[in-house]
Amino acid sequence: MFARLCSAALFVSFLMGASAHAQTQLTAQLRLQQGPIGSMFKVPDPRGEFVRLCAPHMIGRWAHPETVCSCLHDYAAATVEDNDLREALLRGISETGVPTIETDWVPRSKQSEIGPTFTKIAKPTLQCMFEPSTN
Repeated sequence: MFARLCSAALFVSFLMGASAHAQTQLTAQLRLQQGPIGSMFKVPDPRGEFVRLCAPHMIGRWAHPETVCSCLHDYAAATVEDNDLREALLRGISETGVPTIETDWVPRSKQSEIGPTFTKIAKPTLQCMFEPSTN
C-alpha cells in the first residue's frame, strides 16, 4: 500500500513537472517572438520603405520631401493597375526622385504600355510635386 502511494505521488509530481517545463518553454518561445530578435524578422512597411528611399532625392527640390514621396507612392499604387508597371514606376521614383521606368524593368510584352502609363500618372504627379498636402 505504501509503495502504491509513493509511486502515485511520484507519478503526479512527474506530470506536474513536465507540464511546468512545457509551459516555461512556451513562454520563452512567445517572449522570443515578441522580443527584439522576433522583431528583426518582421517585413518592413512597403510604403515607409519607399518614402525612405525616395525622400533623399527630393531634399533641396521640395519643402516637404516625405509628403511628395508619399503622394507619388499613393497615386502610383492607386492609378497603375498592372503590377509590373507599378513596381517599375515605384522603383524609378525611389531610385531617382522622378517618375522613371527603364524598359528592362518590365517584361518585353508590356514595354509598349510605358508611355500610356506616364500619360495616366502625369496630372497626379504634377499635383504631388506642386500642390502637396502638408498634413
